[in-house]
Amino acid sequence: MEWDVVEARVLEHGCIYVKFSDGLEGKVRFNSSAYRGVFEKLRDPAEFNKLSVNGYFVTWPGQLDLAPDAMHAAIKQQGEWVLN
Repeated sequence: MEWDVVEARVLEHGCIYVKFSDGLEGKVRFNSSAYRGVFEKLRDPAEFNKLSVNGYFVTWPGQLDLAPDAMHAAIKQQGEWVLN
């Protein structure tokens, strides 16, 4: 699908670069308020840096992942996806 993630990497703590199968590229930024609930452990830069691409989505250990369709839509429209 067009929103399958083919590449992702950490640019800095709280900011990642993603590239989709359709060639769309952009950034995902975590505001400080995004580090709650299941994402709490990503406050730790060492945990945040464990980012990987698993199949077609961005993931971290512990089955944490980001919705590729929502990420694609936001990046297509705004150039980045900001998580609050």
